[in-house]
Amino acid sequence: MSLDGVLQALADPVRLEMVRRLAAAEDDLPCGGLYEDVAKSTASYHFALLRESGLLEQYVVGNRKFNHLRIAEVEVVLPGVLTSVLAALAPRP
Repeated sequence: MSLDGVLQALADPVRLEMVRRLAAAEDDLPCGGLYEDVAKSTASYHFALLRESGLLEQYVVGNRKFNHLRIAEVEVVLPGVLTSVLAALAPRP
């Protein structure tokens, strides 16, 4: 996990929205709940980049693939980076 890799992963609007949705969810989410208006092959590409950057962990339950945002792990390596990005995405009153 590197700062460059995390920032590059977060630079794309589709991946940023995936991360935002995961952060807002109470539980890990299946792949289909993280994107709209992109082809499944395009979504797979974005998931791969998020995994490679260290932001995302995927696991299978039954026949569904779930996604876990690795906030705690990212905070250890890059303190404040992901939480600052997520705070900037939060709706303002």
